[in-house]
Amino acid sequence: MTDSDLDAFLAGDRLDHVVLYLTDDFLDDEGTIADYGTEVDGGVVLVVPGEKGRRLFSAGTGMDAMEFAKQAMGSEGDIDRDLQGGTCPDCGEGAAYILAFAEAQNEEVGGIYAEGDVIHAYAACPDGTAFSDRWIVDEA
Repeated sequence: MTDSDLDAFLAGDRLDHVVLYLTDDFLDDEGTIADYGTEVDGGVVLVVPGEKGRRLFSAGTGMDAMEFAKQAMGSEGDIDRDLQGGTCPDCGEGAAYILAFAEAQNEEVGGIYAEGDVIHAYAACPDGTAFSDRWIVDEA
């Protein structure tokens, strides 16, 4: 992954990709997942095609990606727009890991989806609390 991969995702140009962020504390000792990503301050970011990303998420966290997303939707929180952190709504701690995907603008669905491409982000605190955030691409 390059910085331009993440930038392209955040700009809505990689709608078929998934972004994973794992903190250094959460990475496995072997660093296998880290081999697929780019080191950032405090962790690793991966931008990979959707299905591969879901498999890597499951391998890195031991959770099914879609089950995790469903669980996280139950609680809203703040996830950094660069997908490299967030704040747990319950304890105020930072995110241990993040899973994100983008969805194309869909005027038929309405609401936020009519306004532009939407990034869906799901995160977990170190204690396991899951939460979500979403925003329109290029939204301040």
